[in-house]
Amino acid sequence: MSRFLLRRLLISVPVLLGISVVLFSILALAPGDPFGELALNPNIPPEVRFNLRKQFGLDDPLVVRYVRWLAAMLHGDWGYSFVSRLPVQQLILQRLPTTLFVLGSAYVLALLIALPVGILSAMKPYSFFDQVATTFAFVGYSLPTFFTGLLFILVFSIYLGWLPFIYSSTIEAGGFAWVLEHVRQGAMPITVLGLFEAASLTRFVRSAMLEVIQQDYITTARAKGLAEYRTILKHALRNALIPVVTVVALQIPAIFTGAVITEQIFRVPGIGSLLIAAIESTDTPVVMAVTFVYAALVILFNLLADLIYGLLDPRITYG
Repeated sequence: MSRFLLRRLLISVPVLLGISVVLFSILALAPGDPFGELALNPNIPPEVRFNLRKQFGLDDPLVVRYVRWLAAMLHGDWGYSFVSRLPVQQLILQRLPTTLFVLGSAYVLALLIALPVGILSAMKPYSFFDQVATTFAFVGYSLPTFFTGLLFILVFSIYLGWLPFIYSSTIEAGGFAWVLEHVRQGAMPITVLGLFEAASLTRFVRSAMLEVIQQDYITTARAKGLAEYRTILKHALRNALIPVVTVVALQIPAIFTGAVITEQIFRVPGIGSLLIAAIESTDTPVVMAVTFVYAALVILFNLLADLIYGLLDPRITYG
């Protein structure tokens, strides 16, 4: 296990370096000037714009800029935003709690729906429950989140007036009222994302369970008189979770970047909206930091998924 972990970590280093080179090159060569708006303002002398570009090193060669960025990143300095002039770490940390709350709750909701529905569908294939669950899964996965988000706003905010459709991070309340208001304004984005992810995961759980239930060792366990719930939960589900773990491990890093479309619809002040605003304003330090950390999280959670495989299936060994 330790050799496998060390080998994977060593492989991750050149992978992350390659990703950083590609990301930095694309952002550096992309059209747009973060200080272009200053040139349109007649009250600001051109020297101010040139001094700002020189201060941030935007006119230096690409290789020099990349080495400077990499050295700063290794020391924990993610740079400063061209727009707000604030440290990138501060901008991300300000929005990270909201993103973790909304998207983390959505993934928990998705798992709470997908696991029992997928298991029951596999235990009774082609039954009425299975057909209804499969239909809802296909419909839920086919409908984009911007459509269901607008539908939720139309029904629960405009017609019924139950829930606010604009997420506010500054709630003037305390105690239980503060918690209740966060739950109210997070209910719709969490439900929209949770149902979408649940529709996808339900199909994976059902497919994996159907494949495992047909194995010989499940038939043997049933022939020995083992209770059905123990056969399913202890023997079948454990092996069926392997492909599900893969899907979840690839989706969890998206919590960091946020659900861009959903955050835009409900005005959630998360990292996804920060990324969109940074792209529109050519704020390359923010875009580079968010996308690079996302790539690092993808590699990290893929490694965690490989380690979880060994816990779920003892037949998997790490040489």
